Amino acid sequence: MADQLARTRLTKALPRGMEISHFSVLNHLVRLGEERTPAQLAQSFHVTRGAMTNTLNKLEWAGHVHIRPDWDDARRKLVSVSPAGKRARDVAIQAISPLIAEVVADIGADKVRGALPVLRALRQKLDDEG
Repeated sequence: MADQLARTRLTKALPRGMEISHFSVLNHLVRLGEERTPAQLAQSFHVTRGAMTNTLNKLEWAGHVHIRPDWDDARRKLVSVSPAGKRARDVAIQAISPLIAEVVADIGADKVRGALPVLRALRQKLDDEG
């Protein structure tokens, strides 16, 4: 329930036309600072290759990512974030930052910091089993 409520609030805060999946992929690529294959991205987000392809096609259409052939393996493609994608990600962060700050202020920074190790351990455990 908490996940659904958070997703609903984040979706409303994101810039028009941006979905959480789009923001997540852009944020991931910006943080990595290097190209990834669609299969690697699908694995990172625990989604099917088809779902990732759909997200990447929308991001490419919007000019937020570049998709190019892998020159070493013609069967693969490589995805990188474009300058427009970096700007879109930055705008999204500016849009959701007040929401996150409000939640942290309401709950308390100490409680949020205390919850993070538990959430990380839970994610790691689920990731290991997946």
